Amino acid sequence: MDNIRNPFSPGAGSPPPELAGRDAILELANVLFGRVRLKRSEKSMMMTGLRGVGKTVLLNEMERMALHDGYRTLFLEAQESKSLVLLLVPQLRKLLFDLDRVAGGGEKVRRALAVLKSFIGGVKVSLGDVEIGLDIDPEKGSADSGDLEVDLSSLFVAVGEAAEERKSAVAILIDEIQYLSSSELNAIIMAMHKMQQRQLPVVLVAAGLPILPGLAGEAKSYAERLFNFPDIGALNEQDAAKALQEPVVEAGVSFDGDALHEIFRLTKGYPYFLQEWGYQVWNQAESSPITLSVVEKTTRLVVNRLDENFFRVRFNRLTDREKKYLRAMAELGPGPYRSADISTTLGVDITALSSVRSGLIKKGMIYSPSHGVMAFTVPLFDEFMRRAMLEVDGE
Repeated sequence: MDNIRNPFSPGAGSPPPELAGRDAILELANVLFGRVRLKRSEKSMMMTGLRGVGKTVLLNEMERMALHDGYRTLFLEAQESKSLVLLLVPQLRKLLFDLDRVAGGGEKVRRALAVLKSFIGGVKVSLGDVEIGLDIDPEKGSADSGDLEVDLSSLFVAVGEAAEERKSAVAILIDEIQYLSSSELNAIIMAMHKMQQRQLPVVLVAAGLPILPGLAGEAKSYAERLFNFPDIGALNEQDAAKALQEPVVEAGVSFDGDALHEIFRLTKGYPYFLQEWGYQVWNQAESSPITLSVVEKTTRLVVNRLDENFFRVRFNRLTDREKKYLRAMAELGPGPYRSADISTTLGVDITALSSVRSGLIKKGMIYSPSHGVMAFTVPLFDEFMRRAMLEVDGE
């Protein structure tokens, strides 16, 4: 078994060798891109799911699809420490200059650049050479009120009209969209509402944690009518087996059935963990087929790697109170967990835990699948917590 030829690719956003079990969501994106190009209404998309289910991989694949369909694309990763404006403006500037180089007459692109210049002045942010690079007079009264919710819609209209004039379309892809502030999320939902009303060729494809539909609904009550919210979950056993078996078959290798079943049992079908197990099992196997005994011998190695490189890096960012809250959740067994049970385990009044709970939600560690219930956003995190607690007890 040649480690250099190992087909598996565990990593944040690394494309798997076989994108199994995602045909339905990719077809949803294909319909969205196709209909908007034909000026037919279609809901934009906000994918939701836990960590490690492959949302970023899907966003990258959807960007590839959009480019193939003739779209211009903007790919952003929302960050707590950086505003939407700082992420968006440089890419919009580049997109508009690219459109301006397309052969053909018309003034919509130049107007969009002028509106972008107004927008930069209106939001009063420093963008360094981006602002200097826009050697054009701003369009007074357009996107310069200083109200992001109003101005972003005006800017998107100008961009959409410019793309339409150039017989093109724009796909905005945003990863980790739950990190946008409430005003930013509100503004982008309003802007996309304007795109649909005017049938302009701009679509939004975003991905975030399971709290996203609730955040969008709080921002604008009509969000559920404006977007599809497909849930990206774990793979079923058949698709998990395909994700493992198809890549190795091309290299003249195979898994036996018991090995595939054991990896599915250990990973519960979560794509990131499937890649990690596949990668390590390939490296440990001496020959084909890869058997159950190889999987069993490799499991401790994989678990240790996940604990150190996937789980603990998240855990170590938390405060002591937040860590205690997660320990209490894990002590209760597999989730979801009632908030009342967590407070009982901690011996603390439930109201006294609201700030801790809010902090963990904001940090993307837990979410509320229903009222009064909490769950981990990271698959198998409860198992990691119980292992960590056993290590502490052993000391």
